[in-house]
Amino acid sequence: MVQKVYVTYNEIHKLCQTSAEKILNDFQPNLIIAIGGGGYVPARILRSFLKRPGTPNIPIQAIGLSLYETLGTDGPVEEPGTKVTRTQWLDLSSLEMSNLIGKNILIVDEVDDTRTTLEYAVRELEKDVERARKQSGKGEQRTCFSIFVVHNKDKPKRGHLPTDMMEEKRYLAAKTVGDVWICYPWEATDIDEHDKLAESQPS
Repeated sequence: MVQKVYVTYNEIHKLCQTSAEKILNDFQPNLIIAIGGGGYVPARILRSFLKRPGTPNIPIQAIGLSLYETLGTDGPVEEPGTKVTRTQWLDLSSLEMSNLIGKNILIVDEVDDTRTTLEYAVRELEKDVERARKQSGKGEQRTCFSIFVVHNKDKPKRGHLPTDMMEEKRYLAAKTVGDVWICYPWEATDIDEHDKLAESQPS
């Protein structure tokens, strides 16, 4: 039986807060790209802690990727699928998106499970930015991608991230956990019950 771990909004908030200083110092993002739907809330919380006095908020864009599939009909338990489905993407042909060439971009998701979704996101974004760079004639400007996840599951990964990203430590997980099913608060239909379950589980 799958072990469930219930995580509260308060825990997510604090994990983002404790990660913000390292992200600011090491990644220095100009843009946040949230992977929907799990990356939306962490990205918004994180932005509050990444704002420096006298500077504008870091803009957030969103991409939609689907990998998980429901198991059966008797509950919300899901397991990773094998194919990534792109449901929403950036328009890198627009003037606003082309201005991202040569900038530092932080990709945010809630969990690194099989790493398949993250691999797809980085690979496709790098390809799109490179295509936009060539079309814009902006020379050899490097667009640097980094990743932040709230939770990393300590398990063998199906997906792989670029070697230079890992060597340059442009990957950060706020917390590493075992191979458990993490129940996030934004998935709950009864938040009071969710918080009770989180409070009653072993620490």
